[in-house]
Amino acid sequence: MSTKINKSWQMNGFGLSKLRPAQGKVPEPGPHDLLVCIKAVSLNYKDRLIVDGMLIPDLVFPFVPTSDAVGEVAAVGSAVKHFKVGQRVLGQVIADWPDGDAPPVLHKHTLGSSLPGTLSDYVIFHEDAAVTAPPSLDDAEASTLPIAALTAWFALVEAAKPIPGETVLIQGTGGVSLFALQFAAAFGLRAIVTSSSDEKLKRAKELGAWQVINYRTHPAWDEAARDLTDGTGVKHVLEMVGGDNARRSLNALAADGRLSIIGLLGSMELNFPILPFMRNRIVVQGISIGHRRAFERMNQAIETLAIKPVIDRVYDFDEVPRAFEHLETGPFGKIVIAVA
Repeated sequence: MSTKINKSWQMNGFGLSKLRPAQGKVPEPGPHDLLVCIKAVSLNYKDRLIVDGMLIPDLVFPFVPTSDAVGEVAAVGSAVKHFKVGQRVLGQVIADWPDGDAPPVLHKHTLGSSLPGTLSDYVIFHEDAAVTAPPSLDDAEASTLPIAALTAWFALVEAAKPIPGETVLIQGTGGVSLFALQFAAAFGLRAIVTSSSDEKLKRAKELGAWQVINYRTHPAWDEAARDLTDGTGVKHVLEMVGGDNARRSLNALAADGRLSIIGLLGSMELNFPILPFMRNRIVVQGISIGHRRAFERMNQAIETLAIKPVIDRVYDFDEVPRAFEHLETGPFGKIVIAVA
């Protein structure tokens, strides 16, 4: 493999203009490694934050970004036991979190941040940080699972056991949000979806949303959510924005409700009053993707429930900058890059 050319996109500084095509040697797998020929990569908001220098300011260049990808095993190390050449696999983004409690230093071994990313023809996955891709999904669909789907799954199913009939409020129609909507509908939860676009809300209804709220025409969307639940409030809010938005999320919650902190689209801080939080016994939990065992359980559920990821658009490998620009426009679902 070492004589072949490995094409990739590399950062040589911060800013989208510093993300450029590059060539190098195909890496050699170690004893416990998989050499994976990447077929498709999906983008996450954190990828753009990394490219722009807002998430990891001390990043060492050159650096290959992105973390979510599906590929085919091209070679295996001498000690690999669980995979063979030809299998289609996904990388576990937090590579040192197999199950149970998260590692003491989270994101120390994370694809596309502390570890090289996936925007290449070939990448290395450790066999303990790879899972088999669901056979019912094509490459573009499968590539969307490692962060967006697993984050939604972990928030709704692993951290909080879903009870049919309970109400969950999902903010926005990005990748995590739409996976959360699909999982909620599959498990019998009543999902309220918020967005500033009536067209996107219409599509959310088609995906199984119980109710929708346009927060542009109804700025007090928290009160609207309470009205939809006869004043009781919702049992679970997936917070995607941060900042003062968390105040409305807190107000939308019922007593003994749960606030899952997932996104930071508006701010890297949370602002909400303490007394309602204490009085109503609200559980606040930060969600940072999930472990490999949850990834495997989720993939089995996706097969059983016949869930299909929502993809806004697929770009070619030479259109990477355009794909990142599209990410800023608020796509409905995931942005995918076809690599091979």
